[in-house]
Amino acid sequence: MTKTYLLEIGLEEMPAHVVTPSVMQLKERMVKFLKEERLNFENINMFSTPRRLAIQIEGLDDKQADVKKEVRGPAKKIALDADGNWTKAAIGFSKGQGASTDDIVFKEIKGTPYVFVQTFTAGKAASEVLAGVKDVITKMNFPTMMKWSTFSFKYIRPIRWLVSLLDDEIVPINILDVDAGRVSRGHRFLGHDVEIKNAGDYEADLAKEFVVADADKRKQTIRDQIDALAKENDWTIKVNEDLLEEVNNLVEFPTAFAGNFDTKYLTIPDEVLITSMRDHQRFFYVTDAQDNLLPHFVSVRNGNTEHLQNVALGNQKVLTARLEDAAFFYHEDQEHSIQEYVERLKKVSFHDKIGTMYEKMQRVMYISGFLAKQFGLSEAEQNQLHRAAQIYKFDLVTGMVGEFPELQGVMGDKYAVLKGEDPAVGQAIREHYMPISADGDLPKSKVGAVLAVADKIDSIMSFFAVGLTPSGSNDPFALRRQAFGIVRIVRAQGWDFPIRKFEKEIQLELERHDATFDLNFAGQSQPVADFLTDRVKQWFNNRKLRYDIVDTVVKGSRQDIAEMFKAADVLNAHQDDPEFKNTVEAFTRLLRITAKADLQIEDLTVDPSLFENDAEQALYTAVEKLKTQVTPDMDMESRFKKLAALRPLIADYFEQTMVMSKDEKVRDNHIKQLLMIAQMVNVMGDLNQLIVK
Repeated sequence: MTKTYLLEIGLEEMPAHVVTPSVMQLKERMVKFLKEERLNFENINMFSTPRRLAIQIEGLDDKQADVKKEVRGPAKKIALDADGNWTKAAIGFSKGQGASTDDIVFKEIKGTPYVFVQTFTAGKAASEVLAGVKDVITKMNFPTMMKWSTFSFKYIRPIRWLVSLLDDEIVPINILDVDAGRVSRGHRFLGHDVEIKNAGDYEADLAKEFVVADADKRKQTIRDQIDALAKENDWTIKVNEDLLEEVNNLVEFPTAFAGNFDTKYLTIPDEVLITSMRDHQRFFYVTDAQDNLLPHFVSVRNGNTEHLQNVALGNQKVLTARLEDAAFFYHEDQEHSIQEYVERLKKVSFHDKIGTMYEKMQRVMYISGFLAKQFGLSEAEQNQLHRAAQIYKFDLVTGMVGEFPELQGVMGDKYAVLKGEDPAVGQAIREHYMPISADGDLPKSKVGAVLAVADKIDSIMSFFAVGLTPSGSNDPFALRRQAFGIVRIVRAQGWDFPIRKFEKEIQLELERHDATFDLNFAGQSQPVADFLTDRVKQWFNNRKLRYDIVDTVVKGSRQDIAEMFKAADVLNAHQDDPEFKNTVEAFTRLLRITAKADLQIEDLTVDPSLFENDAEQALYTAVEKLKTQVTPDMDMESRFKKLAALRPLIADYFEQTMVMSKDEKVRDNHIKQLLMIAQMVNVMGDLNQLIVK
């Protein structure tokens, strides 16, 4: 016989972003609890609103599964003394299993007899087991916690009621001054307290009191209502999923409605209007079929349709006030030149230990110029980049960005174009913040991508230079995100990026233009390089790449980000090849020998006259030919295949050659020959890290 169990935690209104993760956590903890308690079930339904987290467990066994097991004790020779009496070891063992020596049986394992005791644990009733659900509730974790009244207990919000029902039976739970019962609460304004007679009636009972408890159904209701408004008015409404999720977790009984604003505000850039509606007021914006913004919005009320027009008018007033501010700043900002704003940045601190925002722009101007040449930007693109780097932070001191910080970069783009700058310059200003999250959009233009990389490199090098480095989970300046952004941009663009080489040359470039502003970049070169390399490793780990392949490519001698990606792709693609193991073993053998060689070699010229066998000559001939083919421009896949073709020659070489010859000249000649191959192989990383079976 199975049952249904309902647990509801009633709370003060939770922040919207916490609701969904919290109910999922509650479900996960409950599943773990039931498994540990041997209480089987068929399904768990989740319910959540701003005021409640609930789960409904269907098909729950009415008792724990009984446990029968056979436990092995000491060997027979230890369990019995010379007279055949039970020893203390046997007596203690049987007592420890809740049995007596009368329950002992002997069984042989590999010819040796041991004592065994069969134990039986009867399963407890579900109602008894579920009393332990209190720990499931109290041990939950949240991003922010609070205390209330005189209690020391912390939770996301104060607990106001608890419902704990096994079918129609209350399962007693007490947390602080709240005892679990069968009474839940309806909508704060439209509903009343509701007595839930049976756990299976939960959703239907709450619906009578204006609470749509199923978050998915509530979300679909909102979506359907928005669609209906769009069809009725011939509008296009692109529902932002993040906004829908937030709105859904702010209401218990949703009713969508439309509002309007004055058409005069349509002269303001769309991004400003959308930010005002979506980010500040949680409104869905409206467009026509051609994606032109219309003077309307859609919002969602936590209530029914009564007095809905008054609600719409109230929302319109709030939006109008914000748009009026936006219009003022938009027109006021245009009264000043870009150069005026740039001059103001000389008094704006980037960080008190690093310097001003203007000084940061100066460094980025030189860094981006250096990178532009390395990445092969055209002369026109370099000119666009140079201009963008001179001004790209100017919008930070505009009134609009002061009022709407979310629009930094966006308003820089808008104002730059209004002031006659090249649209490519404006686009780069907008794109230099990208990506703004671990999986956010990347810059679409090369100019924007270079500016984004230069800005992020400067931030990382500057903060490291003054000792403000991330530690543990502490990363107040988002340096990990910025470094990860560099990695993603470089991969997307396919740019070569030798970390140590670029870092050193950037330092020299800044010193040459007297743009270090007293920051000691050289002192943190290795930590910065390691920091960037770790982000490459993070990228691979996020994609579940074999850890030994990751270790192989990130420990390569050149630390070129592009080469790490290319090598990882090749090794991952060939790891199941029939000859992969033999090829890697051939390479690693010569790598180990060359790594141990105590030899200072500047000239790798091999002397064929010192060869002692045909295998040396065959390998030499193949490598000499390969040297003309394996160039820095060769793609990694072709490099691997060319090098892999040497495997049988390397095998023959080791079979016939005593590498560490007693003759110093012969030995050095061998090492030179192997070093030439090692240098070509090392581009793929440290192959000694590969695990091949």
